[in-house]
Amino acid sequence: MKARKIKLSNQAIRKEIDFTNQAIYCGLDVHLKNWMVTVIINNIIVERFSMNPNPKELVNHLRRNYPNGVYYTVYEAGFSGVWAHRILEQFGVNSIICNPGDVPTRNKERRKKTDKIDSGKLARELSNGNLDGIYIPTEEQEAIRVLARLRKQFTNDQTRTKNRIKSLLNFLGIRTESEDEAIKHWSGKYIKYLETIEFRQIELKDAMNSSLDRLRSDRKQITDVTRALRKYVRGNEHCRKLIKRLMSVPGIGFITAITLFTEIMDIKRFRKLDNLCSLIGFVPDSEATGEREKVKGISRQHNRYLRNMLIESAWVAIRKDNALMMAYGKLIRKMTSQRAIIRIAKKLLNRIMFVWRNDCDYISGVVS
Repeated sequence: MKARKIKLSNQAIRKEIDFTNQAIYCGLDVHLKNWMVTVIINNIIVERFSMNPNPKELVNHLRRNYPNGVYYTVYEAGFSGVWAHRILEQFGVNSIICNPGDVPTRNKERRKKTDKIDSGKLARELSNGNLDGIYIPTEEQEAIRVLARLRKQFTNDQTRTKNRIKSLLNFLGIRTESEDEAIKHWSGKYIKYLETIEFRQIELKDAMNSSLDRLRSDRKQITDVTRALRKYVRGNEHCRKLIKRLMSVPGIGFITAITLFTEIMDIKRFRKLDNLCSLIGFVPDSEATGEREKVKGISRQHNRYLRNMLIESAWVAIRKDNALMMAYGKLIRKMTSQRAIIRIAKKLLNRIMFVWRNDCDYISGVVS
């Protein structure tokens, strides 16, 4: 009888729990098979637990243990994408995804890294208001971004295959120099030329043929994805118009334009050029101690799909735009060509931003 009274008493107490207007902060360290969750209320860690990677289960847990609270969650951008964020928001949770490089980290958290420490760090910084969420694209925007990134991944695969073939030729001492321009630059004629190379051992011929088959497969995949991207642009009036505007900028072709569109999506979310440069990685790292400040060079944190592409575009742009060529000429008098072209790439980005914001074509020598 006493046990029953205690049970009823506990049930009554549980019913009286009410977290109305109370902020409940949850840091999620997400993995493929489990999530580590840390819950903080009033700057106090109230619980840590591991759970299935299921947003609905997390919401049910919060509602059951902290009824009527205002729930906030955060996890780091990575392999897990934004699907969990979308489901959490559907259940009324204030969810954000943060850039891992932007999370303030203590020295001891760098020295000792565990799931508990990572989730606790996220919950703590979320409750302190130190985290900003990344831009979350719509499902349609995410789909075209995935397609554009897939093309880049296939291009990287093709580069590795080409390097494998070159390594085999160099290893065997085979030179493929030719006066025929069509045989250079990995053209279709060059691939046929590689097929005609004779080897003393049949195994070497098999190795070359296998690599060439892989190269042809890579080329077909890139062609198919590029065709799909062009089809999307043709069917989307806003995107078609924007891509045309971007391609009016010197050095910007279709692939660079569609990559800019899929990675940035909305240029108006950047108040000024420095904000956009920060996303792409055209800002220097610095270290300040007291009155001393040391500039370390270009930031290691960057968008891997845009930075190198824009630098390559800058090399093309200085050949097409006299103003950029003059600026490059002045820069290389004081610095290396590599550093100078990064400055030119930043100027090129400024022109891209102007064209995008003002919905106009680029005019050489006028836009600055």
